[in-house]
Amino acid sequence: MTIVLGLNAYHADSSAALLVDGKLVAAAEEERFRRIKHWAGFPSEAIRYCLRESGLKLGEVAHVALNQDTRANFGRKLRYLIGSRPSLKLVLQKLRFRSQRSGAEDLLAQAFPGERFTGQLHRVEHHFAHLASAFLVSPFDEASAVSVDGFGDFASAAWGMGHGSALGVEDQVFFPHSLGIFYQALTQYLGFPRYGDEYKVMGLAPYGEPHHAEAVRRLVYLQKDGSYQLNLEYFRHATERVDFSWEGGEPTIGTLYTPELEALLGPARSPDEELTQRHRDIARSVQAVYEEAFFNLLAHVHRRHGSDRLVLAGGCAMNSVANGKVTTRSPFKQVYVQSAAGDAGGAIGAAFAVWSRLSGEKRRFVMDHAYFGPQFSDGEIASLLNSNKQQLERAGCRIQEIVSKPELCKRTAQAIADGRVIGWFQGRMEWGPRALGNRSIVCDPRRADMKEILNRKIKRRESFRPFAPSILREAVSDWFEQDGDVPFMMQVFPIRPEKRSLIPAVTHVDGSGRLQTVTREANPLYYSLIEAFRDLTGVPMVLNTSFNENEPVVCKPEEALDCFLRTRMDVLVMGRYYVERMQGQ
Repeated sequence: MTIVLGLNAYHADSSAALLVDGKLVAAAEEERFRRIKHWAGFPSEAIRYCLRESGLKLGEVAHVALNQDTRANFGRKLRYLIGSRPSLKLVLQKLRFRSQRSGAEDLLAQAFPGERFTGQLHRVEHHFAHLASAFLVSPFDEASAVSVDGFGDFASAAWGMGHGSALGVEDQVFFPHSLGIFYQALTQYLGFPRYGDEYKVMGLAPYGEPHHAEAVRRLVYLQKDGSYQLNLEYFRHATERVDFSWEGGEPTIGTLYTPELEALLGPARSPDEELTQRHRDIARSVQAVYEEAFFNLLAHVHRRHGSDRLVLAGGCAMNSVANGKVTTRSPFKQVYVQSAAGDAGGAIGAAFAVWSRLSGEKRRFVMDHAYFGPQFSDGEIASLLNSNKQQLERAGCRIQEIVSKPELCKRTAQAIADGRVIGWFQGRMEWGPRALGNRSIVCDPRRADMKEILNRKIKRRESFRPFAPSILREAVSDWFEQDGDVPFMMQVFPIRPEKRSLIPAVTHVDGSGRLQTVTREANPLYYSLIEAFRDLTGVPMVLNTSFNENEPVVCKPEEALDCFLRTRMDVLVMGRYYVERMQGQ
């Protein structure tokens, strides 16, 4: 038995994944245990979970794979330093940051006192780990592979081709040019300063028009070889010190844009400033220019390979709007994006890259679902509810045990159809940022007021952000203008015009929806819930949003119960237990 532990460490979205003989058996992000969004640092709790789930001790791990290799692209780094002569403060900042990091072996020893890692540590170049995280778990025997993000190991993008278990990198885009930095800087400019806020710009963009696209094009120049270059006049990261924190908490990044950006586009928006049509139009322009660069790269990659299959990874592969246009705006016909396309996915990529190289065997694993996190028994849930019985009674809640799964689904589907907000906590937690039917809040997509209800009762988030549908796989082509498997909610498709008025709660302002396709094989209980809702209403989907309230998605039953009690959620379904807040409470 060969055991490989993959890590994304020293970076945002810290995570761990465990392979046993080439199969993924456990994976989780550190934020779910630390309860801090995008937690950055060493993923000790995620490692602890992976080992516990597999019944293993640290000493039984033969290989640790880290998705970072500081020696990678050393020549490029040296030439850049010699040629660009950045400020001494910037160089010293980077050197000090690296020197303060403890080695992975030391951090493992600190996290697991009394145990000893005696295996081999492998450092995998950041973008190769991204490419491996997409191709080596995909259903494709061959495919073009593309990784695009901010930066990792001095590069911001890489592309190549995968055949069987072999994966090669053909070319890269190097520091200081980055589509991820482009999008992040404009996200900051629009008044969304927190790490990971780019999805807010993506959600805001359909409310605007690309009136500022010509100006935004001055920020990034497309190249004939598919690459791109930033106009560094507008960005600080190449020559100035940008404050950032990647250790032991929420990641932070200082301002990335220069005053010249405000001279070009007007004053930056402060986080508490009202959104105007100018801001909406700039968001639309940013998304449009990003897509121009993205599809310029994809066109080049397709010309090189001729393959109709594409796998995507890197933080920019979280841009589900662009992902949904791949088959209409590029020659590619099939697309695969795994559920943790961003830096968290590097843990899986590093692990599979090492396994593939060491074993030389054919691939034996396809990631067709995302349920690799912790799970809890009905006994554990019953014990929790019993110990909180008095608090639940004071909150006007009634607890019922429903042993029959079909009955549980029918009862829950009826509550959804009645307009109630349901916390749905089942099975193993999802891998990646999306709730995919095991740690979800589910509601009726037919109600035009459901978005407002959700934001009033629980979410309290910006009104322009859409909610997503989970749909039975066989019904996709009846409701969306494209067909395909989208199990990880990583692509946005247009909803058929005649259907949009039937599901207003999951139809964005531009008529699109970021769907999740659900199959009986991948998640039988969630499938049965949606099936029961279809039988009641004729609509084969539910609104699905993450089970949380301005925090990481819930991991444990205690967190689900706490979220239920402190919000105005109507029903909590955990395992076979149905907790109902009585009307008027």
